Amino acid sequence: MTPRAKTFDAIIIGAGAAGMMCAITAGQRGKKVLLLDRADRPGAKILISGGGRCNFTNLEVTPERFLSGNPHFCKSALVRYTQHDFIAMAERHRIAYHEKTLGQLFCDGSAREILTMLLAECASAGVEIRTGCRITDVARADQFNIATGSGEFAAPVLVIACGGLSIPKLGATGLAYDIARRFGLAIVEPRPGLVPVRMEGEVLKQSRALSGVSVDAIASCRGAAFRENILFTHRGLSGPAILQVSSYWQPGDSLEIDLMPEHADRFLLDRKRTRPKAELKTVLAEVLPNRLAESIADAGSQGGAIANLPDRRILEIGARLKRWQVRPSETEGWEKAEVTVGGIDTAGLSSRTMEAREVPGLYCIGEAVDVTGWLGGYNFQWAWSSGWCAGQAI
Repeated sequence: MTPRAKTFDAIIIGAGAAGMMCAITAGQRGKKVLLLDRADRPGAKILISGGGRCNFTNLEVTPERFLSGNPHFCKSALVRYTQHDFIAMAERHRIAYHEKTLGQLFCDGSAREILTMLLAECASAGVEIRTGCRITDVARADQFNIATGSGEFAAPVLVIACGGLSIPKLGATGLAYDIARRFGLAIVEPRPGLVPVRMEGEVLKQSRALSGVSVDAIASCRGAAFRENILFTHRGLSGPAILQVSSYWQPGDSLEIDLMPEHADRFLLDRKRTRPKAELKTVLAEVLPNRLAESIADAGSQGGAIANLPDRRILEIGARLKRWQVRPSETEGWEKAEVTVGGIDTAGLSSRTMEAREVPGLYCIGEAVDVTGWLGGYNFQWAWSSGWCAGQAI
């Protein structure tokens, strides 16, 4: 430590959801905490989340809804600081909220209410926040020494809370991984998660023609299946079901999509027998958006009454609608990814405290760690839970 370094009980790098929760928890326990962030303002991802209304948690949080090299790692944190604990904090601050779908909780007003709450809690806990602060060096002797463009700081505890690689326009970098590697922690190769996928060839041509069309569907990959809307785009496929399954997808994998989850393969054949004079596109429009129904009916000039089509052909159409196989060429990448899949390997961390097993005083939390939640508030809950656990342990 240089003579001019300012000392703290703990230094947290990253003033996002996890970093602020950790700072609040440690500060409430009487610790002198410094929260550093290279961005000009804290909580940038909070402000844009949920379309500006912040999907801050989910009523149905379970460990099975998180991806990790160790699926058991997240259990302790999620049980010790639950969605109900965070909801209670929001209610103390009189933040009005509502359940949208599938247990997702959103602010009635603005995401800024959540950020304002966290900043108020930081202030109450005596946390010092420094933004616009670029880290130039991290070292450790008798304690951790942090050199920045705004001065030098030292503490016996360092918390890595600076996230992953998603949404670089908000300042995302690989700093968390660089620091972790410096202290001997392994990294599970990061890849974009909760991200639209790109298509090629005939599927891309179809997607462009149907751009803007949304349909209720089940998207599946590697044993994971999600029923929500999918959205055709001019580059491929998006929508909640695609974003969900994208976290499981890896290059070379195919996605299987069920475009009529409420009906069996024989749906069209049954309609042929009960409504033989109906046109194919009219029957398809009973279960699909009009533009999609017309596109399928027009393929191969399959217009006219459904009775004119042989049973075998009708069953083929039904089977394709139930098991549409597509192979993405790639995802939309870090620019469009909502989260990072992968990160600091949990094998080197305590699941109870988030402390590195071989580096006393070093903690890793939030998106920086190899724990990734589903779409719907799960990643915020991981930030709150992992941040709280580290803050309790410091």
